[in-house]
Amino acid sequence: MNPMNAMTHHNTDEIHGHAVLQMMDESGQTYSRRSLLEAINKKFGPDARFGICSGGNMTADELIVALSAKGKFVGEVDAFKFDTSAMCNH
Repeated sequence: MNPMNAMTHHNTDEIHGHAVLQMMDESGQTYSRRSLLEAINKKFGPDARFGICSGGNMTADELIVALSAKGKFVGEVDAFKFDTSAMCNH
């Protein structure tokens, strides 16, 4: 796997969740859970594993759930985007 321009977490094979949030921000799009999952799989590959501050070794679907639970998204269920004010600064 080649995590181009992706920040990694504890495991060097993991892509940091910030890379997904950055992708969302740069796209300027709104997403549904399905369209975000498709975008993540297209950019990082369907077998990519992700990590965030509070955990790692997550699938793309698990990452979406975790980021949503942390309040990283704003909007409706089928039309949300990354809330840039929710980015942690590290």
